[in-house]
Amino acid sequence: MADSLAAVRDEVVACRRCPRLVEYRGRVAREKKRAFRTDDYWGRGVPGFGDPNARLVAVGLAPAAHGSNRTGRVFTGDRSAAFLVDAFHAAGYANQSTSERRGDGLRYTDLYLTAAVRCVPPGNQPRPNERANCAPYLERELRLLPETRAILALGGFAWDALRDVVARAYGVPVPSAAFAHGACVPLGAGRPLLWASYHPSPQNTQTGKLTRAMLVDLLRRIRASYSGTPSSHAG
Repeated sequence: MADSLAAVRDEVVACRRCPRLVEYRGRVAREKKRAFRTDDYWGRGVPGFGDPNARLVAVGLAPAAHGSNRTGRVFTGDRSAAFLVDAFHAAGYANQSTSERRGDGLRYTDLYLTAAVRCVPPGNQPRPNERANCAPYLERELRLLPETRAILALGGFAWDALRDVVARAYGVPVPSAAFAHGACVPLGAGRPLLWASYHPSPQNTQTGKLTRAMLVDLLRRIRASYSGTPSSHAG
């Protein structure tokens, strides 16, 4: 039977491979955060979201406890999402600058957004076996997104996860380049470029380690790398 993004989505939502994560995601969904006490938390695996014809695939770390684990959509409903989607909108990948909940009208064009781990981890720190359990989902998504020209790792965890996954998905040696904001690694002729960005976490954005201008500029450089259009600096 042919694989599909819909099949990956259904498997991610139903996945129970990691007992620690299954227990934690459910507990967070039951206990809730005071600000969201009337919300019906998602509390399951969070699938990828975006354009199936995307040339850019962006990969984050994992769902946030009261963001994606609450809303059920990747990078939705928290401060990291607010920063990231605003940048996607400024760079022309999103039709709106906010990502608050499923069904809020957000659409991505030329962009597919996903994560290395699909369930919220305690302390935002997945274990190596949990990353390994999720890796086949990411590998399948890459294989099912044939127009991909660039893959963007959002943070060092996603960078490390992607180095292993792209090696299998595209049949290339594991890239040896170190993580750095703006790093770019060719995967070979006819294959995407692997890019890196600091993660859009409040820890990075509130300290100025990652600014809106930095991220928008990087997104424009990435688009220029595959579209042939000149990049410009963010305002």
